[in-house]
Parts: sequence; C-alpha cells; structure tokens
Amino acid sequence: MERKPIIVAQRLTELRESVHLSQAKLAAQFEGVEQSAIFRYENAQSFPPYWVLMQYADFFDVSLDYIFGRTDNPQGKLYGYQPKVIQHSTQMQEFIEMCFDPKSPANAKLKEMLLGMMIEGDK
Repeated sequence: MERKPIIVAQRLTELRESVHLSQAKLAAQFEGVEQSAIFRYENAQSFPPYWVLMQYADFFDVSLDYIFGRTDNPQGKLYGYQPKVIQHSTQMQEFIEMCFDPKSPANAKLKEMLLGMMIEGDK
C-alpha cells in the first residue's frame, strides 16, 4: 500500500499539468486549499483529505478510481454503470405519475414514453 500515495501524487500532477494550470491557479479554483498544500500532495509529502480529492475529481471530471490508480480510464470502473429499473415496480410507476402535471399534453406524452421505456427495459 506504500505505492498509493505516489500514484495519487502523480495523477494529481498530471491532471493539473494537462490543463496548464499552476499550483497557485488550481488552489484558487478549490475551496479551502492552499498552493502549498497542492505542492505537498503532488510531491507525496502529505496525502490529500477526502474533500480535496472530491474537488479534484469534480474539477477534472474524473473518477476517484482513476486518481487512486485503480484504473487508467479516467471515467473509472463504474462510470458506465446503469442500474436496471425494478421490473413491474408499482412504486416506480407511481413516482412517474407524480412527476408529471396531468393537465399538460406534453407531460402526458413524456409520461407515456417513460412508462413505455420501463416496460421495454423489463424485456
């Protein structure tokens, strides 16, 4: 596990350099992060806390799996994960019914389409 801080440091540096930002300019984009802290994170002198890692992931639109070196794909292992709709779920149908104004013809079409997609997804 000693290797993880080095991988994280490398990834943080690569992400920052990929958009040609200085450490100071990146720190200005983050809430509560000083340039000196970014220097320490990139040089593996200290490990960034969770809330800083989340800011990196959000700012650079990458997964934490990528930052931690679990994958070389910036989108991460579960990026394309699409949970299946619960088959024949009355709860889901009730939720869809609740989301649309019954007086609007456009909403009626959208609701119909969503319910149809749910049925197709069950097949």
